[in-house]
Amino acid sequence: MIGLVMAGGKGTRMNLYGEKLLLEYKKPVIFHVLDALKNSNSFSKILAITSKNSPKTKELIEKNNFKTFDTAGVGYVEDLNSVLQTIHDNVFVTSGDLPLLDEEIVQKIIYLFNSKITWTSILVTQKFLTSLGLESDYSVNYQDQTCHYTGISLINSSKISSLENLVEDYIIIDDPRIAFNLNSKHDYDLLCTT
Repeated sequence: MIGLVMAGGKGTRMNLYGEKLLLEYKKPVIFHVLDALKNSNSFSKILAITSKNSPKTKELIEKNNFKTFDTAGVGYVEDLNSVLQTIHDNVFVTSGDLPLLDEEIVQKIIYLFNSKITWTSILVTQKFLTSLGLESDYSVNYQDQTCHYTGISLINSSKISSLENLVEDYIIIDDPRIAFNLNSKHDYDLLCTT
């Protein structure tokens, strides 16, 4: 299995002067994610997906001996699609802005992987997200409840020719380690008080 960390976004919702994934929470946020994948000992390769939007993030990642893969930086879906076109393996994709991610939850999610399913997105419930004081713009109705994307997906990329008209499967895991996604200044402030 290959681990992909999406690290090429602009982070515009944060209204920052710098790059979002370099925000400090004990260490730059991106390293909470990269280290969680590395320490899980679950991947044959780990790639940070970067773009022209994140030059300092890319530089720091490479300086710390992680490999990067450059994309056009058009958008999450477009950039991920360009990477998946080059990989014919099982893939664990995660956003680079999950500061509480650790190797234990990564292993738990990988254990749930079913290679017969092309794409499985990991969700948290609205109720759980609200209990943490968090909000999300990306929701889906699943099992008669509103759920939100965590930014983590399990993919059998050998079954994908395009991300268009792709049927998603879902797994709900209400866990703060994957629910806490830095999308706003409020999220970062909340994180810093935990």
